[in-house]
Amino acid sequence: MSLLESPSFETISSTIKSTAHSDGTYVLALTSLGNYYVSSASSPSNAIHLFDKSSLQRVQTLKGHDNATTALKTVKHIGGSDHHMLLSAGKDGCVIAWDERSGAPSMKMAASGRSRTLLSCDASHDGLTVAAGTDLQKEDAFILYWDPRKPTIPLRVHGSTHSDDITAVHFLKNSPSPTSGQILLSASSDGLVSTSNTAEDDEDEAVLNVGSWGCSISQAGWIRGSSTAGIWAASDMETFSCWSNELDMLQNCDIRHPSVHSHGRTWVTDYLITCQNTKRADSNLAVFVGSNEGDVALLSSSNIADSSTPWTINSVWAGGHAGVVRSVLWDENHEVLVTGGEDSKIITWRCPFPEHSLASDNSALDIDSADLKRERDDDMDVCESEPVGMFLCLRSQLEVLTMNCLRTVKK
Repeated sequence: MSLLESPSFETISSTIKSTAHSDGTYVLALTSLGNYYVSSASSPSNAIHLFDKSSLQRVQTLKGHDNATTALKTVKHIGGSDHHMLLSAGKDGCVIAWDERSGAPSMKMAASGRSRTLLSCDASHDGLTVAAGTDLQKEDAFILYWDPRKPTIPLRVHGSTHSDDITAVHFLKNSPSPTSGQILLSASSDGLVSTSNTAEDDEDEAVLNVGSWGCSISQAGWIRGSSTAGIWAASDMETFSCWSNELDMLQNCDIRHPSVHSHGRTWVTDYLITCQNTKRADSNLAVFVGSNEGDVALLSSSNIADSSTPWTINSVWAGGHAGVVRSVLWDENHEVLVTGGEDSKIITWRCPFPEHSLASDNSALDIDSADLKRERDDDMDVCESEPVGMFLCLRSQLEVLTMNCLRTVKK
């Protein structure tokens, strides 16, 4: 594998603004909500902080979860609401939709019976289904589904899709097919990525496709707009993969291998931070990686489905953090990169668009915090979106399932 410098490559060492968690906690996740950047803090704080985008002054603090916040993201609406909301999951077994104005939960969803640690969560595009993935307890790991209009008990529970911690759940969004909004991507420490029809009560009928990577998966997400790859995934061993719509593996590489040693510059990747969908990067996917010194780089590939295609390094942001960077958010509308690290710092940087990039797509404003991968004992989950092209294949599978059900009813 090779790593080439983009024609527009630059190292950015001047920050725009900087702030920090006052209690010294790690910045585990970042997302955007209206005029605010939002961060999630590690234990013992577990708080969720809102910062003004212009000044980075903290304007609100939400209590967070009683026992570690494990996932944080922004969803367009939920349970009939007409505005963007923060959604979080925690080790206390709850998914919470927050009213950031009052600082209190607007709704809380929990598993019935014994409390289970939740590691990931998401809401469907129409806001009428919420999903969460649990950790492994004894021999079971579950995907829980709620109707947020009736949040007291789960709508359904699927317990055989995965056999270990469920580290990522993401609904398919921004698709022209109404039925595709029922499709959920899930990934697990059992090495499986799966797509499921969330409207199906029978779990055996619900699973649409399964791909096996053979290593513990820490993050995964949809790739919106790609003609070949539909899903990306990252492992605990800093390997990266991408998959077709039917979950056939297209690429499997160690993200640490491509490096640059030229023109007096050196870049060596130590870990993958997260990936973000964008039409401003090749293959519609921006891959953010970090160094142990606290620097961040943006990588892309012109054909992410082809392992022989060289990677491109577009920018490096250097000198802002001391140590591991846990979270990255690319605010494309403001051409700003937001980074958060184990040093408690939250930093905004200028983020130039790659020279070869395509026009902006302002139609997809859902912002997910990618599911945090570094040690779950440090408690947490940061960004991606979904493919428009893949709905055709998955819709046909849903249509087949519907026809089969109709035949059964007629009999």
